[in-house]
Amino acid sequence: MTGLHKRRKPLALIGLGLAALLALSACSGGDSPGTTGTGQTTSADAQQTSAGPAKLAVQPADGAKDVAPADSAQVTVTDGELQSVTLTNPEGKQVAGQLGADKRSWTITEPLGYGKKYTWSGTALGSDGKQVAIGGSFTTVSPRKQLSASLNVGDNQTYGIAMPIALTFSSKVADKAAVERALTVETTPKTEGSWAWVSDTSVHWRPKEYWQPNTQVKVAANIYGVKIGDGTYGKQDVTAAFSIGRSQIVKGDTRTHRMQVIRDGVQIADYPVSYGLDSDPGRVTHSGIHVVMSKHATYSMSNPRYDYYDVNVPWAVRISNNGEFIHGLASSMWAQGKQNVSHGCLNLSPARAKEYYDGALVGDPVEITGSTQTLSAKDGDYSDWTYSWADWTKLSALAG
Repeated sequence: MTGLHKRRKPLALIGLGLAALLALSACSGGDSPGTTGTGQTTSADAQQTSAGPAKLAVQPADGAKDVAPADSAQVTVTDGELQSVTLTNPEGKQVAGQLGADKRSWTITEPLGYGKKYTWSGTALGSDGKQVAIGGSFTTVSPRKQLSASLNVGDNQTYGIAMPIALTFSSKVADKAAVERALTVETTPKTEGSWAWVSDTSVHWRPKEYWQPNTQVKVAANIYGVKIGDGTYGKQDVTAAFSIGRSQIVKGDTRTHRMQVIRDGVQIADYPVSYGLDSDPGRVTHSGIHVVMSKHATYSMSNPRYDYYDVNVPWAVRISNNGEFIHGLASSMWAQGKQNVSHGCLNLSPARAKEYYDGALVGDPVEITGSTQTLSAKDGDYSDWTYSWADWTKLSALAG
């Protein structure tokens, strides 16, 4: 009996499985063909019912006029894919473009020209299997005026850790926000910084703190085709890729008549100096963060206010636009390290001036303290460090 019972148990389980299958079939048998047990349409049928003609969107639209060359030009499609797209200029030349990986978009990859008519052509294939033609035309703007711009930095150059980036325009910029949106600064390592409009014709970018040594920088002013005023557009893009060098900071105190050079955190020189005459506001050396602007093996100096003209000095390093230099002057060696007798410059012996000159980079900071006068924004193009960070960022056209 026990053996018989064991042989019949599987038959009972099979019977229960068949019953459950029949019950399940009965439950789903009431649905219409092409649906699941929940009444939802299958994916195959969904594709069949949604099939339709390709829906195209062309930008700029057919008949558009005064299109800025910097504006996007592209074709996109839904319910289908693009087969071919061509944008042709008046001379019959095709504008370069890129088809998206999903074949649903095509976008130009080269700038358009000013004052030209462009014509679209091509086809798209709809999900219904039918072709739809791409067509239309638009016209770009003919500017009343074009502004050019130049950078103060150059490709493959090396600058000091206080170096600002300056973009200067050929005339006044009306739409500063439009320009600023076209500017980029890429840094390795990542560096916090901000653009600031220091005048109606110049915008500067400076880091929040001094640059880290050996930072790699790429700056791009993609202003071609950008509307920057009523009838005024950018003339050309401007770019540069440069490096930040070692850290070198000059620290000078007008009260001690000394100037230290600190490189990568180590003091490498301590020079006796004669600063500007303290008792004359027109001759005093200003306190504040100066920046090395240029270097000259010899430089001719004139100051009609103090009745001297064409005085040639050796190893001159400009540190502001108000006439302040670090340079050699043999005739003041008697005062160097003892008295301040210059007309605002930092006087060194010619030999010491040459030593400093040889190691200086444009963009090095020169920090002066102890003076009765303070450096301000009106003292030159590289007075960016006279602003606090909070005040600097307020000068951005995109602030707030």
